[in-house]
Amino acid sequence: MNPGLCASCRHHRVVKGAQSDFWMCKRSALDARFPRYPRLPVLSCAGYEKSGPPPNPPDTRRSG
Repeated sequence: MNPGLCASCRHHRVVKGAQSDFWMCKRSALDARFPRYPRLPVLSCAGYEKSGPPPNPPDTRRSG
């Protein structure tokens, strides 16, 4: 199933079940307006934030 906006949201987590995968909204832990497992596909969401690339690790090389 297409999860809609959840697929590209930084607040999602896929929970693997025995026969199904569930899309969990991590915003639900702090804000009751967001259901833990929203009905899919999610077509609009006030808490949607597009996930970006992972942050670059800090430069650990020493100069000099």
